[in-house]
Amino acid sequence: MPDDRQIAIDVRQAVKRYGDFTALKTVSLSIFDNEFFTLLGPSGCGKTTLLRMIAGFEGITEGAIHLFGEDIVSLPPNKRPVNTVFQNYALFTHMTVLDNVAFGLEMRGKSKSEARSRAGEMLELVQLEAFASRKPTQLSGGQQQRVALARALAPQPRVLLLDEPLSALDLKLRKAMQLELKHLQRETGITFIFVTHDQEEALTMSDRIAVMSAGEVQQLGQARDIYERPRNTFVADFIGETNLLDVSVDRIDAGRATCHLGGGHELTCAAVEGVGVGANVHLSVRPERLFISEAPAGAEALEATVKENIFVGTDISTLVDLADGPGFTVRTSNSDRGNKRIFEPGSPVFVNMETGAARLLVD
Repeated sequence: MPDDRQIAIDVRQAVKRYGDFTALKTVSLSIFDNEFFTLLGPSGCGKTTLLRMIAGFEGITEGAIHLFGEDIVSLPPNKRPVNTVFQNYALFTHMTVLDNVAFGLEMRGKSKSEARSRAGEMLELVQLEAFASRKPTQLSGGQQQRVALARALAPQPRVLLLDEPLSALDLKLRKAMQLELKHLQRETGITFIFVTHDQEEALTMSDRIAVMSAGEVQQLGQARDIYERPRNTFVADFIGETNLLDVSVDRIDAGRATCHLGGGHELTCAAVEGVGVGANVHLSVRPERLFISEAPAGAEALEATVKENIFVGTDISTLVDLADGPGFTVRTSNSDRGNKRIFEPGSPVFVNMETGAARLLVD
């Protein structure tokens, strides 16, 4: 079904080379207007390079980048209707918070009164109006980050680029700012393009995510689709925690693949295009989609032995080993609801999985 939303950023066959090294390999993707879009991947995957190309801080070796239909490759950064929030907030320490936000507007030709009025509106938006007369050094890290956001939003850019802006914050503040950023994006209606290596951050905030590795987009989709239906081994392993199992495909019948796990153990799952009988590939099963019991709870229950229980606050991770087969991690909510039983190490158990939990991967 075609998507008739307006495209804000259209990256077409973009390549970036530094001498003999190719940092970005023929990347194509479309980002919609009023979308919170995240570029996610490990260090060196090309996500920041792509962001800097959109901003105009990096040239493009091949391909094109369009912003609302206009080719912007030849435009310098100051001529592009985009703004960037960096990891380092780069606030002027000798200026007040209000003057920091107003400064860019004055550089764009606004009168001092106009700039300060708009800056006041932006500080109200990020709930910092009471701090307008303070210097950045008198603010917490989270407050400084909101000043940087207010400054970037003040000129009303059509697209806001955010290069790992939360990485310097502590865990609790980072989680609070994730929700605040999403709220700001919805309230302003501006397209946000967010770069991060933090999977939970991406899943929390994004409308869609592009998972990148080695200069290529491995998978693009909504957060739930990428988590529940990873396309390949890299995406399954990088997004959240998973049981990644070596399997061989013994047979395929009526869209179902029967997979051998070793030690005589078998599982069936949905067949996928590109994986045929005899293939040695991987199977992904999320730990929260598994449960253990004293008696088998289904036809495909696997006999195992509990190896260890690990308390991780909200959950308990139980490590189990199949007889002559692979190990599994099973995650159980740390709650008395449902009378969940925690089995002691050495206990014989059965590993059961929810319908559709096993995902065959195209390596």
